[in-house]
Amino acid sequence: MGLTTDSAPVGATIPGGGPAAPPAAPDDPASLRVVPARHHLRWVAAAAVLVLTAQFVHGLATNPVWEWDVFRAYVLSESIVAAVGVTLQLTVYATVLGFLLGTALAFMRLSHSAVLRTVAWTYIWVFRSIPMIVQLVFWFNLGALYKELGVGIPFGPVLWSVDSNSLIGTIGAALIGLSLHQAAYAAEIVRGGVLAVDGGQLEAAAALGIPRSRQIRRIVLPQAMRAILPTAGNEIIGLLKGTSVVYVMAIGELFYQVQVVYGRNGRVIPLLMVATAWYVFLTSVLSVAQYYVERRFARGANRTPPPTPLQRARRFVRNLRAAAARPHQPVPAGRPALTRRAEPGAHR
Repeated sequence: MGLTTDSAPVGATIPGGGPAAPPAAPDDPASLRVVPARHHLRWVAAAAVLVLTAQFVHGLATNPVWEWDVFRAYVLSESIVAAVGVTLQLTVYATVLGFLLGTALAFMRLSHSAVLRTVAWTYIWVFRSIPMIVQLVFWFNLGALYKELGVGIPFGPVLWSVDSNSLIGTIGAALIGLSLHQAAYAAEIVRGGVLAVDGGQLEAAAALGIPRSRQIRRIVLPQAMRAILPTAGNEIIGLLKGTSVVYVMAIGELFYQVQVVYGRNGRVIPLLMVATAWYVFLTSVLSVAQYYVERRFARGANRTPPPTPLQRARRFVRNLRAAAARPHQPVPAGRPALTRRAEPGAHR
């Protein structure tokens, strides 16, 4: 007398002939019931976020304080568009000058010369310690410190001089302040990217007899750009918004012009929304440009980059068209069920 189970004993025969298949093991994946995980808190949090978002959008649309008619009247006005152009000019010039000077400072800090390292470190320390608004006011009042700027023999006679106020105007003072301030941060960004490159590549290039300048241009910088670009893009976006500080110099950039307009008509909220909309638009454009530049420099490290949003949209449209072209073709319900292979000697 032996123990029995609900299934046929091992070695028994079934009515059709042939041995019966062994019973499924308790840990066989095919015999387990798959129960999807339930994330109740996640659904509650998503619902709460959707409700808050709907309330915020409803308030934007129905609250009369926003005065969207005033917003529409000024967002594309001639004075505001001209102020946006001034903001873009300050951003572009300060970015180019700041990163050129910052790159030079970065390589000075990486130099074997103690003098160059000390000068670069001192510059970065000073200009990162002083707030930007203080630097701008200082350069704006440079004429009070130096009446004339000239060129001559060091510690000797001046051969040529010019009045400092006529040489450095308001825009010039703003560019100097923004560029020098940006250079201090750009120097650390570039230095961090260069240090991220494996030093063994420079040793190999030196062993091949490649000149030092060519090593930097063709080996170091292309690889360092992958580490530089994310932080540099973030810094440029911060500079774009930081140009609003030059309102203290009465320069007609975006924020200053908005202040002039709402100081004249008293419509503070809609005019601030005008500035907000333009800053959001400009930073969005810079973010898109940063995405594609990073994608280009990542080609050497990532041979199969993920599709861009435009490529995803095109693929989605193609899939929709393909599905519409064959409406009567049955759509599979899901993945086919997994089947176990028959045991050797089992009856088929």
